[in-house]
Amino acid sequence: MASDPTSIAVSDDVKAMVQDKEAAGLAPVLSSTAEDDDLGISADGRAPTEEELHTLRRVPDKIPWSIYTIAFVELCERFSYYGTTAVFTNFIQQPLPPNSETGASYNIETGQAGALGLGQRTSFSLTTFNAFWQYTMPLFGAYVADSWLGRYRTIGTALGIDIIGHILLIISGLPPVIKNPNGALAAFTLGIITMGVGTGGFKPNVNPLIVEQLDLERMTIRTLPTGERVIVDPAATASRVYHYFYLFINLGALAGQLSMVYCEHYVGFWLSYTLPTIMLCFCPLVMLWGRRRYKRVPPAGSVLGRAFKIFALANKGRWSLNPVKTYKNLHDGTFWENVKPSKIQNKPKWMDFNDAWVDEVRRGFNACAVFMWYPLFWLCYNQINNNLISQAATMKLGGVPNDVLTNLNPFALIIMIPLMDTLVFPALRKLRINFSPIKRIAAGYFVAASAMIWACVLQYYLYKKSECGNYASGEMMGPDGEMVGCPNVEISVWAQTGSYVLIAFSEILASITSLEYAHSKAPANMRSMVQSVCLFMNAISSAIGFALVPLAGDPLLVWNYGVVAIAATVGGICFWLQFRGLDAQEDQLNMLPKGDVGGKVAEPEVYEKKDSVA
Repeated sequence: MASDPTSIAVSDDVKAMVQDKEAAGLAPVLSSTAEDDDLGISADGRAPTEEELHTLRRVPDKIPWSIYTIAFVELCERFSYYGTTAVFTNFIQQPLPPNSETGASYNIETGQAGALGLGQRTSFSLTTFNAFWQYTMPLFGAYVADSWLGRYRTIGTALGIDIIGHILLIISGLPPVIKNPNGALAAFTLGIITMGVGTGGFKPNVNPLIVEQLDLERMTIRTLPTGERVIVDPAATASRVYHYFYLFINLGALAGQLSMVYCEHYVGFWLSYTLPTIMLCFCPLVMLWGRRRYKRVPPAGSVLGRAFKIFALANKGRWSLNPVKTYKNLHDGTFWENVKPSKIQNKPKWMDFNDAWVDEVRRGFNACAVFMWYPLFWLCYNQINNNLISQAATMKLGGVPNDVLTNLNPFALIIMIPLMDTLVFPALRKLRINFSPIKRIAAGYFVAASAMIWACVLQYYLYKKSECGNYASGEMMGPDGEMVGCPNVEISVWAQTGSYVLIAFSEILASITSLEYAHSKAPANMRSMVQSVCLFMNAISSAIGFALVPLAGDPLLVWNYGVVAIAATVGGICFWLQFRGLDAQEDQLNMLPKGDVGGKVAEPEVYEKKDSVA
């Protein structure tokens, strides 16, 4: 990267600022004294010492009930999203079955559900555009939330827009509309564009909203009933919340995908679009219930503009025609220090924040830098939404719809997330193994690459065994001299299991961790924006995916999966080499004090005390 944000160092000024806040009673003390021990005062409630940070076990805090209601909203929204997108490939690619007015095949053994019959490349292009649009709009939704409406109101507005988009999809799947492919395509395209606007307001704001319901913001020493002294770590708490939040996402995705593909095959696409719309309508009702029960951080105005002004000011005078000089100027350790208000005599009017907020912004810019390699990870994940579904259509289905195998991904996540949270991660913490966010993300890249290697090898054998050779999804001359579809290869569709399970494991390592990292490293009044940058990496991945369209069809699918696997491997290596130094600074970065913007520290509004559960 071209500037100091990729190389964080917590300055002495920041440490001094923490000490000043402790002295003023605004932050927990960072050490205990011998006098406290002599008086028998309990150490519970104080911050850990440097020694305790390296010796005591870390545990998550209790989780408020309100978090589960927000997770239910996410479950319904993801049911609606994945329930509809699960049938997009067949709706676009496959032709309307004979004697069908709804797109249903009625018999999975002998028929294939379809509607528009536009082919695999058009299907890949439209589904890739949908992914690009869905993950670009969060940049707009985050800006609206952070600057004007706040997260809660933005989510409510976005859900209303999303419902309109789903209604347009229902129209595209109605029997009279399907008879006119051009009209169905127009309604479908308008529907996914409208849905993208709704998703853009929902996704970057629901993630921060759910973690903002937590009470603990700093590491604290507590004594368990067993007598063991532990560190209650907000980072571990956020990690647990996001793991179970992701579990709810995949419960919704699994239920939506699994049920809608059968609705598609036995009833028609109109039902596959209607039931998810009904589920989506539950979301506004739950949000209305929580109107005075959720903590809500009010919008802080256009802090994004201030952040970019700081960044521009920090770059001033550091660039030269000599690249070596430019590099030295950008990495001399003063990039952010020199733009702190305490270092500037004649401050501009827009500089109405303190030094602590500059440190938060620095941390936020570095979080965004960490996400820059993510498009190569998402390139692997996006294969399960299009090419792997098409691959399944060429295999021995055994009475299973070709698009039902994609449910192996959420099913694997539902099993693995509790196992990782209750067994694997606690075991690592007990063994004092620091499986840090940076390590988890790097590992996620390599696991995703292995999923694509699996798909690549499978595609090779499909071509090898197919009667049509390298055109397994094409046509061949029938016994009557007519062109008929190539027979499915005698390889069970369940051979795809490895790809889906490995992708699921990579999501636990890379995708969930990215949500944690975006929340913990963003300034409190820019959390939605940093989350949106994280989500935007999927949009960039979709744009890169357009470059692979020529490979997304016979006879080049082996190359398609191979190129994606290589890209993810290169991404993982580059990510680790660039950011491995952040591991040692993880605790310091998480313990930075909150910044002050416009004379106000971003604090949530609390409407009602909440009960908690472990």
